[in-house]
Amino acid sequence: MSLINEYRATEEAIKELQTRLKNLSEDGKLQTELEFEKKLRELMGAYGKSLRDVIALLDPEAKLNKAPRSTAAKPAGTKRARKVKQYKNPHNGEVIETKGGNHKTLKEWKAKWGGDVVEGWATLLG
Repeated sequence: MSLINEYRATEEAIKELQTRLKNLSEDGKLQTELEFEKKLRELMGAYGKSLRDVIALLDPEAKLNKAPRSTAAKPAGTKRARKVKQYKNPHNGEVIETKGGNHKTLKEWKAKWGGDVVEGWATLLG
């Protein structure tokens, strides 16, 4: 788009937005809402209350629907400990004991024979 075309398009958009703004400013509903907002903010200022305080007062359960923002609210040590699994390869008799799937040899076995097959070789030790 040439610069002059961009200029004219922007000019047209501005005129359109000015018309919309004028129509909104003459709308009675908007005037009522703006007046309500102004009075509400003045009242909140007079009593030293924030928007959160007003929401908590009007809708006490609104806080229950949101997840806590900090991780400090979670109790420590609630993570379940992994159990030791023993894998015995029937092809060569090799045995591996591990708590997770990040074991080098276990990954090689899963790549070679497939994850489902290798999981079938596992026994839970505790």
